[in-house]
This record gives sequence, C-alpha cells and structure tokens, in this order.
Amino acid sequence: MKRLIFLFLLSSQFALAQKPATVFVEAESFENKGGWSIDQQFMDVMGSSFLMAHGMGRPVENASTTVTFPETGTYKVYVRTRNWSAQWSDKDAAGQFQLLVNDKPLGKTFGKDNEKWSWSEGGTVKITRKENKISLKDLTGFNGRCDAIIFTSVPNFKPIEDKERLTEYRNAYFGFDKNPKNAGTFDFVVVGGGMAGTCSAISAARKGIKVALIQNRPVLGGNNSSEVRVHLGGRINLEPYPALGNLVNEIGPSEGGNAQPKEYYEDDKKMAAVLAEPNISLFLNYHANKVETNGSKIEKVYATNIETGEKVYFEAPLFADCTGDGTIGFLAGAEYMTGRESRDVYGEKTAPEVADNLTMGASVQWFSEKKDHPVSFPDIKWGLPWNEAKAEEITKGDWEWETGMGLDMTLDFEQIRDYGMLAVYSNWSYLKNRAENKEKFAHDALKWVAYVAGKRESRRLKGDYVLIEQDLTDQRVYPDGTAPTSWSIDLHYPDPENSKLFPGAAFKSIAKHIKIYPYPIPFRCLYSKNIDNLMMAGRDISVSHVALGTVRLMRTTGMMGEVLGMAAAICKEENTTPRGLYQNYFPKLEAMMIEGVGDPTLPKDQDYNLGGTLMEVVK
Repeated sequence: MKRLIFLFLLSSQFALAQKPATVFVEAESFENKGGWSIDQQFMDVMGSSFLMAHGMGRPVENASTTVTFPETGTYKVYVRTRNWSAQWSDKDAAGQFQLLVNDKPLGKTFGKDNEKWSWSEGGTVKITRKENKISLKDLTGFNGRCDAIIFTSVPNFKPIEDKERLTEYRNAYFGFDKNPKNAGTFDFVVVGGGMAGTCSAISAARKGIKVALIQNRPVLGGNNSSEVRVHLGGRINLEPYPALGNLVNEIGPSEGGNAQPKEYYEDDKKMAAVLAEPNISLFLNYHANKVETNGSKIEKVYATNIETGEKVYFEAPLFADCTGDGTIGFLAGAEYMTGRESRDVYGEKTAPEVADNLTMGASVQWFSEKKDHPVSFPDIKWGLPWNEAKAEEITKGDWEWETGMGLDMTLDFEQIRDYGMLAVYSNWSYLKNRAENKEKFAHDALKWVAYVAGKRESRRLKGDYVLIEQDLTDQRVYPDGTAPTSWSIDLHYPDPENSKLFPGAAFKSIAKHIKIYPYPIPFRCLYSKNIDNLMMAGRDISVSHVALGTVRLMRTTGMMGEVLGMAAAICKEENTTPRGLYQNYFPKLEAMMIEGVGDPTLPKDQDYNLGGTLMEVVK
C-alpha cells in the first residue's frame, strides 16, 4: 500500500471548515522516480532510505507523485535533507534541488542548509484542491537527496529531529509496526543477495530446502552486480572438493573487469537462476534490520521494504548472514570482531603490534567514455582543493579508488561513500576545466560513477574457530575443511603518495600480497560461536583481519554459499544445528561437497582474475 495516501489528522476542538492537519510524504515512495535513485545503504544510521539525484554533473529528470490533502488551505513545508558536501567545503553546495507543488517551485532551494540530516523549512504553500502533484527538481546532478516532506497547517508545529523518535513517529503515522506480515514458512532464511547469499539460496533449494532470500537492492550479485561492478576473483573447482564452484560458474559473468559497462556483470543471469528454483522465495528491496531471539537462537528476522516501508518477518529453524556487514549476527548478539587484532592475539606476523580500527576500505569506481565532440563538466566550487600535483590524469577509477580506512564501515558509511564520490568529481572537474592538459580530456564524458560503494571489510562474526595467517601460510589443514580459498592474503592500506597529498584523507589504496596455497576453510568458521542457528558466508565469516585478505574474494564466498546450502539440508534432515553437523554429521557434508550442486557440464569460461601469487605446497 502506498505510504503517500495515508493522512494523519490532528484533533481540533473547533468546528471549523479547515481542520489542522499534517501530511507526511516519504520521498522513496514517489510513484514516478524520474531520474532519482533509492539509496538504502545508511537507513540504520539516519533512519530511512531516501531518493538521490545521481546525475554525475547533469540534473536528472524530476521525481513526482500525487498527494491527497485532507483539507485545502495554507501549509508550512519541511523537507528532510542535508548538504552532504559541507563536510569538506563551505563554498556552495553539491546537491541542490527544488520542491514543486503542481509544477510551481517553492521559493526555497534545498540541500544547502545543514551538513547532517535534518528538516529544512521551505516556507508556506497554498493548497486549493485535495489532489496535488508533488515533484522534486534536481538542480545540479550532484547527488541531492530527499528523505521526506511534511506539509502541516498545525500551529507551532515542530518536526522531530531525533532519529529514534522520528522513527517512532513514522511507524505510528503509517501504521508500520501494528501488523507486520508473516512472509511465509521456510526451512532456511538467507539474508544478503550477493554471490555468497545467492549461492547459499540456490544450493539449499536444489537440496529440497524451502528458502527465503532477502536482498536490500533491486538486483542480485552485491559487489559483482552492475551497481558496484567488481569482477569475480579467486579460483573454483579445486581440491579437496573439485565440484565446489560449479554453481559459481553457472551464475557468474563470463567477462571480467572492474568498472566496465553494465552488461559485463550479467545481473539477469543471477536473477534467472534464482527465479528458476521453485524452492526459493525472493524478497528484493527488503532490508533486514531487526532480530528477535530466544536464548541462543534466532526466532524472527524483520525486514523493511526500502520503497514502501512495509514490514515483514521471517521465521525458520536456520538463518544465514550473507550481508557482508554481519548485520543479522550483530542484531542477534553474536560475538564479532572489527578492525585489526594486535600481534599477540593470534601470533600473526602481519598483524600490528597494537590493535587498531583500520579496515580495508570501500571503492567508488568510475569510468568515462570518448565522444566525437567536446563535452563540458561543471567547474565545481565545493570540491576538494586541487592542483596539478593532486590531479590524476586518468579516464577510469578501478579498485584502488578506495576510502574509509580507519572509519566505521557501518556508522560512518555515508561519509565514506560521499568522500569517494567527492574525490571523483573533484578530480574530473579539475581535468575538464583547469588542468594544464585539459584539452586532452575535452572529448571525454563521465559515463558511470558508483553510488553503491563496494565494501571489503566491516564486522566478522566469530565462529567455533577463527582462521588465522599461520593456518594459510603453514598449510595447517583441519579435518572440517570446506570451500578452498585461493587468492593471496591481499590486504589494502592507504596509498602513501596519495596520503602525502591528502593527509589523513587518502582516497586511493595499495595492496600488499602474501602468497598462499589453496586452502580449505574450516566449517567451524561458517557458523556462529554463540548463536546456535546462524551460519554465515562472505566477508563476515570467522577469520582474523589478516586472513580476511584471502577469503573475501567472490568466487570463494560463492563456494562458501554452496557449502551453506548443503549444510542447511543436513541440519533439516538430522534436526541438528550447524555445530551438531560439525560434531556428528560432517561426513554427510563431505559427500555433498564431493557431488556438488552446480551443473558440471557447463564450459569453464571464467578464466579472468584467478590470482597469480600461489606458493608451493609445504612438504
């Protein structure tokens, strides 16, 4: 049901023709999004998904909807937005937009006021009829953002700024918390639709398990989707279980490359594979953000539709956290790790002597295209200070355009993503308008900039075993080995040269590699230590920061997902937990891993980004 049609009437003691009223409009629920995009990446921090005008320097088409007012009359207007570039510059503002009522703009320009999310006053508007067209008009193309709009005729009305109280107000206004819908009956609930989660769901479904797959974006694939555009990495079909990886081969793109055109990432192939499984119920655009537990078990996971606000809940005997951020484990009270452990925790020689909060960062990739005519780009005032020494004379930004190291990859993620975009825009604006060699870029047009940033690291959920550096380098193989990791221990750090130019605010990274031999990840790393019915696959498994450097590659995480699906089938058949599987039924899992779940007859044409830094076998 559309949120826009709900009206919250405040009581009046006066018998007047016009009753005081407040109309609350969620921007992400607009019927016509135009060129605006829904951004849900930060809703747990700022309270909601929102609409964003990601035009890469060119204003996008208007978003619009129809709003029914309970009464005609004069209404005060408030818009919840922010001036995102104010974190780095007090010169002008990047994301400016107007609010139009029946195609007439209010006098206020939004996106210029406050650095943080807050309500901006927009003056008053006279409403002369019940049905009215409301539009958002982008003025800059530089990521203006609108969360919600309030129209009110209530005297002395004050919009709520506190996030928790505002969330309560939204829920009461729209009735979201009154009767959350039961999503259905499932054996296994997988949260996260990247390669790990997608493979988990398909694997379990092919083993006869009824699966719910929850994904908070409109496409599957995560970092390997067209929204982020990171190609698959690592190797598949390795000993001791060569059949693992057949499913990754089935659904993965046949072409490689980061920051390439949309079609390289074959979103449709992943979607078709999921939709072909009758045992999978797919919930796109649902963000899981609440967990109910009973003792050491998850009972329910709640999810919010990022467009309509509808809330649903999922019940199952078994859950998988494939969110990357370890969100479900965190909400359930699972033990977890963040940052870098000190050297004395696990004795890893690559670990720092003192623990810190440094994580690998998030990439905002981009590329341009050559035109047969000159192409302009705004000479922005709000960008980072730039000069010839800082300029990157390139037409594409790959994985190394990486920000956020040392910041919190959950709480600070909007800042991290925005800084990544700011660096891209600042550099490109300089190249196009002020660089000594600007003629070299005259025919180049900015074609694509990611606004869904590609994370590498945040929370890691602790299992019955934590994989560490020595396991990998010394080839200490355990009897519960599963999906093999094959990439080098690939750890990222702020680029020293970029750090000199941007002290404490580098936007580029370097990678340092430690060779390993393909290594089977212990099953004990794939389930939670203290939440009995929670497994995990992806970059949030039970590994040290150092060991994460190898297991985070997406062909590897996809094979983890294959294993989780098999494990779900055994847990159901034997009425056991993942720990019980490890203790009593691991030979059954071995048999399934030998057999595999993917089609073994398909050609192995994913011969890109395999990694080339393997060490020799330790004798």
